[in-house]
Amino acid sequence: MDYLPIFTKLENRPCLVVGGGDIAFRKVHLLLKAGADVTVCALEFHPTLLKQAANNKLKLIKQAFTEALLENKWLVIAATNQKDVNEHIARAAHAKQLLVNVVDQADISSFILPSIVDRSPVIVAISSAGKAPVLARLIRERLETLLPMHLGRLAAISAQFRHRVKEVIKVAPLRRRYWEKLFGNGLLANLLQKGQTKDALALMEASLTEDITRGDVALVGAGPGDPSLLTLKALQLMQQADVVLYDRLVSSEILDLVRRDADLISVGKAAGNHEVEQSRTNEMLVEFARQGKKVVRLKGGDSFIFGRGGEELEELVEAGIAFQVVPGITAASGCSAYAGIPLTHRDFAQSVTFVTGHRKSDGEELNWRALAAPNQTLVVYMGLLQSAEIQSQLLNHGRSPETPVALVNKGTTSDQHVVIGQLSELQQLGGGLQGPTLMIIGEVVNLADKLAWYHPDNNHLLSRDPFLVNLA
Repeated sequence: MDYLPIFTKLENRPCLVVGGGDIAFRKVHLLLKAGADVTVCALEFHPTLLKQAANNKLKLIKQAFTEALLENKWLVIAATNQKDVNEHIARAAHAKQLLVNVVDQADISSFILPSIVDRSPVIVAISSAGKAPVLARLIRERLETLLPMHLGRLAAISAQFRHRVKEVIKVAPLRRRYWEKLFGNGLLANLLQKGQTKDALALMEASLTEDITRGDVALVGAGPGDPSLLTLKALQLMQQADVVLYDRLVSSEILDLVRRDADLISVGKAAGNHEVEQSRTNEMLVEFARQGKKVVRLKGGDSFIFGRGGEELEELVEAGIAFQVVPGITAASGCSAYAGIPLTHRDFAQSVTFVTGHRKSDGEELNWRALAAPNQTLVVYMGLLQSAEIQSQLLNHGRSPETPVALVNKGTTSDQHVVIGQLSELQQLGGGLQGPTLMIIGEVVNLADKLAWYHPDNNHLLSRDPFLVNLA
C-alpha cells in the first residue's frame, strides 16, 4: 500500500493554494466543499475565484509565493505551471511538516487528492497512487452509476437513529448485525428513495424487536484460488462474518476480503498433517454459532466436492444450528478452464468422472475398471502422492499408455503451472511440483495447447478483463 487512505476534517482549517488557473480553481472547489478556510496566492486569478473572493468565500493574495505564506497553514496545494516554483513550495512545506500536494508530481507530495464519489455523508475515494489517474477516473465513473443518489440520505437517517439503537441493543456485535440486516434487505433504501422518511423511521423502530441474537453458519466455497472467481454471495457473507474458519487452500488474497475485525482461524489440512482435527473443526462451528456469532466456514473449491462439507453440516443439524450453503467453483472446472482443457468434448469425451486420491484408510477400493474406460475424462483431486498407483491401476485395467495427462499446479493463480505428458509417464510428471495439483486424464488434454488462454508467466491474457473492457 503506497498511501494510507484517510479522511481529513478541514472545516475552518486554514489552507493555501498557490496558483490561480483552471487546475487551482478545481482544487479550491474541493477545499471549499470541505469547509476549509482557503487562501489563494497567484499573480492572475480564474474569473470564478475573483467572484468567490468578492462573496467572501476565500481570500486572494496577488503576489509570487513566499515561505511566509505557509505560516499557520494546515495544508498546501501547489498548482502553478512552473515546476521550479512547485518544487520550492514542496520543500518549504516539508520543512515545516505541512501536508503538501504538488499537482501531477506525486513523488514530491506528502498527500494526493483521489477521485471522489460524493454521496455525502458517504464519500468514496479512489486512487491509483498517481500511477494511472485516467484509470482512477474511469473507476469513479463506474461507481457513480452503481451507487444510488439516496445513499447519503440512508447514512443521514442512520446517524439520527444510532442513539436509539444503542439504548435498545447493548451489545456492539448485535448492533452491527441489526444494521447489516436493515441495510441488506433493501426495504429501508426503498422507502428513502421514495421520500417516505416517516415510514423509514417506523421500519427502523420495528426492526429493533426482531431476533438478531441467534448465530448461524455459512458453508462457503472459496473457489480454486483466483479471488475474482468468488461468488457475490460468498463475498457478502465474508464481509458480515464474526468468525471465519478457513482451510489451507484458501489464498491470502481471498482472506484479505474478509471483514477486517472478524476472527480468522486456520483449520487447514495437508496430506498427513491435520493442523486441526476434523472433529474439532465441527465442534468449533457449533460453539461459535451458539455464542450468537455469524460463522463462515471457508473452503477451497466447492464444499460439497471432496470438501467434507456434508460431514460438517450433519453436525450442525444434530446441534440445531441454522446454516446455509454457498457453492464455489470446484478445482476441476476452474483449473481445467484456466489450462484450456474442456472436461467434455463431443470428439473426445462424453462423460467426466471426479475422484480423490485420498480416502479413509478403511475406504472401499476405487472401481478402476470403470475409471479406465475410454471416451471419458478422469479428474483426480489430491492425487499427486498417489500418481504411481493411479498410473499402474489405469494401465492394468486397459487404459492406453499414450492417454494424454495434464497436471495443473496452483491452478487459476498467478503461480499456475501446467505439465502435460502421457499416462505411461504419470509418475515422473509430478516430480518437483509442490502445492495443490489437479490431475486430468483423457484425450481432451490434447486441446490444451490450442485453447490455452491464461499465461501467468508473461502476464498475458488472450481474453480481455470484462471490467476493463466496460470501463473503456
